[in-house]
Amino acid sequence: MSNADLFTDSSNFALERLRTLLDDSSPEGDRRLPPERVLAAQIGIGRRALRRALEVLEAEGRIWRHQGKGTFLGPRPTHTPTNLEELAKRTHPLEVMDVRLEIEPALARLAAMRATNGDIERLLRLAEKTASSSDADGRELWDSALHRTIAEAAGNSLLLAIFDMVDRIRQDTTWQILRERARSSERQKRYIEQHRRVIAAIAQREAHAAEQAMREHLELVRDGLLKVMTTPLPDRIDGQIPTLPATAKNKDKIRHGT
Repeated sequence: MSNADLFTDSSNFALERLRTLLDDSSPEGDRRLPPERVLAAQIGIGRRALRRALEVLEAEGRIWRHQGKGTFLGPRPTHTPTNLEELAKRTHPLEVMDVRLEIEPALARLAAMRATNGDIERLLRLAEKTASSSDADGRELWDSALHRTIAEAAGNSLLLAIFDMVDRIRQDTTWQILRERARSSERQKRYIEQHRRVIAAIAQREAHAAEQAMREHLELVRDGLLKVMTTPLPDRIDGQIPTLPATAKNKDKIRHGT
């Protein structure tokens, strides 16, 4: 084997050549590196040595790789745009309830500390609209508006943005059908009463009580979803709504989070 071959197969040599290439690259230039085949030929190293050197540079934060898209200069971005449609396909209603149980009690607590008199008046009106709705579309509309007004009253723009993202995922039609199946007449009455308890705690500036009332409400909603998701579906909508096997393991997993 010639000295040239030894250099070509040397990962240290490949790393040195890549460091030089990165140091000489313009910050304003193309941030994507050429494909491995082209890059290996460009700097005169083997593909195996190149891959090892790229792994080192990635560990150092000098490059980052995105499967199917290529290798890019600089550290991996801390934020990538979220495709809500794609995210909605990967998740399911019980994961959404996990998130709601994490953020909405906190939003209710903050609302109790920050809500204006105008906020409270709007909450009372929305609660009555929710209670008087006689059809599924109306219940969805006013319930969502009520919860969002609580989120707005909390006065935290970042939490509100997270709430809005989760709420948009909830608008999937099959998920709405699922929630309606979970709303028995008796359960709907309990939802209405729980809404009033949350609002009363916010109006009285009782932060802990507002947080606890919201948590109890969402736990009841989650339990209703769990019940219908572990019950066989009627033939007319079978296959449209995500279900989980009604096993003790799944029930325990959902009850305590994933």
